[in-house]
Amino acid sequence: MDLKETIRSIPDWPIDGVIFRDLTTLMNNPQAFRESCDILYERYKDMGVEKIVGIDARGFVFGAVLAYKLGIGFVPVRKNGKLPSKTIQEVYSLEYGTDILEIHEDAFEKGEKVVIVDDLIATGGTVGATVKLARKAGAQILECAFIIELPDLKGRDQIPDCKVFAVTEFEGE
Repeated sequence: MDLKETIRSIPDWPIDGVIFRDLTTLMNNPQAFRESCDILYERYKDMGVEKIVGIDARGFVFGAVLAYKLGIGFVPVRKNGKLPSKTIQEVYSLEYGTDILEIHEDAFEKGEKVVIVDDLIATGGTVGATVKLARKAGAQILECAFIIELPDLKGRDQIPDCKVFAVTEFEGE
């Protein structure tokens, strides 16, 4: 199955000049959703991952499934003000603004091996902030995983000391 064919592209959303890659159509397709989750599971099942970190909000979908399949814990990284206990914060830049991410300060035991999961890597601001948060909280990051990479936007440059895995990519589009 070509997973790219199940991803809807929406031009000029949320602003002019941006092509939004909508994974809700992939998630709505049982075969595509299963296949994308299985690809992640096959990659990480023998790596000794101890926790999955999912980025708000679509990273929760894929990250929670992966944590369940691996039989390990799931740690949410949320937008400002959404976590109920003591948190660590990181301000970051988006393609069209800034935001704040948070993680519970007690999310990890020191040195726990984690994989960070999100739906898409574009400019890398969100995952860059998540990498900083996870490290501040004591995690050892094995890799950052995405369903889609937009390599032309050079998001990997925001996390040069992390391995990156993407299930598929949209290049030059």
